[in-house]
Amino acid sequence: PTLKANGVTLSTGEAYTSNGECHCCGDNGEGCTTIETTLANPTSPGSGSSTDITLIPPHSFSVGTAFEYYNGCDGAGADCSDIDCNTALKMPTDTQDQIQCEVDNVSLCFN
Repeated sequence: PTLKANGVTLSTGEAYTSNGECHCCGDNGEGCTTIETTLANPTSPGSGSSTDITLIPPHSFSVGTAFEYYNGCDGAGADCSDIDCNTALKMPTDTQDQIQCEVDNVSLCFN
């Protein structure tokens, strides 16, 4: 995986720590808006990449965020810019807002 911010590569798999603004999220994103993702080349139908924005407790809205696939599934993604967004998972049983991509070597942009 590659983690980038504003076009700058921050990590290509190794641990990354930001010295920027701290919103004081828990170690697993508790108390914050989080994006969950699995990037995988599909080996069978339904086994490819999946990404979502989660506000399922103990996560909660803290900052607007968005993601979008590119280099395959271009334009597929989600945007959660305020606490009332309808594109985030909010209950443990929610699955409707998981965005799938069944293309090899897809890339993902976080905003």
